[in-house]
Amino acid sequence: MNIPQSSLPRVVIIGGGFAGINLAKTLANKKVQVVLIDKRNYHTFQPLLYQVSSAGLEPDSIAYPLRKVIKKHKNTFFRLAKVENIDAENQEITTSIGVLSFDYLVIATGTKTNYFGNKSIKTHSMPMKKVPQALNIRSLILQNFEEAAITGDKELRKALLNFVIVGGGPTGVELAGAIAELKNHILPRDYRDLIPADMQIYLLEGGSRVLPSMSEHASKKAARFLTKLGVLVHCNTFVKEYDGKKVSTNLSLELQSETLIWAAGVTGNPITGLHAESLIDRANRYKVNAFNQVEGYTNIFALGDIALMQTEDYPNGHPQVAQPAIQQGALLGKNLIKLIEGKALKKFKYKDKGSMATVGRNKAVVDLKHYKFAGFFAWFVWMFIHLMALVGFRNRVVVFFNWCYNYINFDKAARLIIRPFHKLN
Repeated sequence: MNIPQSSLPRVVIIGGGFAGINLAKTLANKKVQVVLIDKRNYHTFQPLLYQVSSAGLEPDSIAYPLRKVIKKHKNTFFRLAKVENIDAENQEITTSIGVLSFDYLVIATGTKTNYFGNKSIKTHSMPMKKVPQALNIRSLILQNFEEAAITGDKELRKALLNFVIVGGGPTGVELAGAIAELKNHILPRDYRDLIPADMQIYLLEGGSRVLPSMSEHASKKAARFLTKLGVLVHCNTFVKEYDGKKVSTNLSLELQSETLIWAAGVTGNPITGLHAESLIDRANRYKVNAFNQVEGYTNIFALGDIALMQTEDYPNGHPQVAQPAIQQGALLGKNLIKLIEGKALKKFKYKDKGSMATVGRNKAVVDLKHYKFAGFFAWFVWMFIHLMALVGFRNRVVVFFNWCYNYINFDKAARLIIRPFHKLN
């Protein structure tokens, strides 16, 4: 893999997400050699993926080159590769480009879409975990509009303009709101030969309310915002089958739709090779101690969404969102230096900074520890927090400009079918 030999301890980080890059930054120019490995050469700001899907942002405004993250880190190297296996006994990993030894290994591989074993949904639905998948959704939405504008088949037009989003968490709620704004502001102007009332957005949630991980106040407000935008919200509703044309649920509800977007859950993305007992099967997450060491190992760690650290406050592990990953990455960097120097390690304690979700223009909900609010101010706070969390000054400027343009003009400027998406029949 052309990594220079060094007398410094080698830390290999698998994954360039929030946890991986924050660990790499903390270890910058310290007395270690760092190798960052990812199968993509960029970091994705996943909280804004839905805006790429709904034509609000271009993908390069939420992606940032990993080599640019580490360009000033003297002993840090990046390799574009997929890690296939971990050999803990020999302290080696096998990748798509070769074998690499390590002194310390950090697994920060995040999650993948969870279809809960449903093959029809996996085959025909649209996931949204990666930039290419978000672009696929954008292309399909716009292709549906184009086809609906020319078809003489009323039933086909209805199916093309029916958008079903499964999962009422932040991703599903935010995407439903964004597609509703396409219906309310873009369809009447760009597609004057279509009737906006013919387009329907359905949000299906298996639980009793949307945003189940947030407060009831946030759930009620979000549901009200969605309804005002024209989204049809169905709670206690599970999708049983989807053949690419018809959505069958656990209720009498059946929908004809050419587009089902799956935002109903994620599962861990582990790598083969470690002891079976170190992995919690039901969640596909590595069991870690308070120092993020994987159970059964002293020099192998797991961070972020792939790690399950059971504490009194979080018996089922920390929430699979950005903040735990960011905080764990930063602390592990300090702890690795302490470990190398033979000093005592510091236990991880999650600082919950609150949660938030946006539903659309001037509509958002925010849950803080002692305060909950919704509406325009919540939307402004949501924008500011997400803008500041983006990696790279250029990305912040581009996103800010796009948001200002969209707000003033009621427009979504990225309505481009760059790469047509072809559905499976």
